[in-house]
Amino acid sequence: MASHFRRDALFLIAGPCVLEDDALNLRVGEHLAKLAERVPGGIIYKASFDKANRSNAGAHRGPGIHEGLAALDRVRAATGLPILTDVHLPEQCKPAGDVADVLQIPAFLCRQTDLLLAAGATGRAVNVKKGQWMHPEGMRGAVDKVKRGCRDAKLDRARAALHEVAVTERGTFFGYGDLVVDMRGFRRMRDACDVPVIFDATHSVQRPGQGADGASGGAREFIPPLALASTAAGADGLFMETHPDPDNAPSDGPNMIPLDALDDLVQRCVDIWDRVSR
Repeated sequence: MASHFRRDALFLIAGPCVLEDDALNLRVGEHLAKLAERVPGGIIYKASFDKANRSNAGAHRGPGIHEGLAALDRVRAATGLPILTDVHLPEQCKPAGDVADVLQIPAFLCRQTDLLLAAGATGRAVNVKKGQWMHPEGMRGAVDKVKRGCRDAKLDRARAALHEVAVTERGTFFGYGDLVVDMRGFRRMRDACDVPVIFDATHSVQRPGQGADGASGGAREFIPPLALASTAAGADGLFMETHPDPDNAPSDGPNMIPLDALDDLVQRCVDIWDRVSR
């Protein structure tokens, strides 16, 4: 079984913030499938079926779990890429794990014990995003909970073999509406958790609550320098949300990288990773 979270080759998690119609989902997926040929650790397609932590009650949330998982399954069938999606509640983990290859725990939920245990119990790979208020070593507890969930589930050997854990750095709050990235954190989290460490290059430039009508803003011009720096600083993988038209995306547009700018940036990151690893 191929590993989703590599330590010997840079990998990428990428896709739209939230699922849209099949045309958009597949457009991004087909682009990523071609790009994957140049990413040594491979690409995992990501998209959320529900954005449950929006700033405003009326914000776009997505198609919901049943329609969303069906849409993700169509992307995998069309592209051959492994699929990642967020889960927000323990009861979402099993149905999501029956479809997705990787479950992701949002940063705001990284200490929710029941959610972490349920994600681990699926046997699927799990990526846990570090909370914006947490120090790197604090993620050890989250990783341990996911691993415990897998152990306690007493899964059969084939299912247990799918289980991997990674952690993701996405910046630390600096004041009320900005995030900063401490490049020392990659090594600190790897030493503390002993799992691959991913850098979320797009949410790290988010400005929570600083956009129009209280929605999140962002500064996408800083995605490239942070992605390149994190690769040099020791990140094992990268996470980037991307969209053909970020300015008109239903969610997180200000901090997504345009799809037509993704390939060049990823190639530069791969080149840096190769140099650093040598």
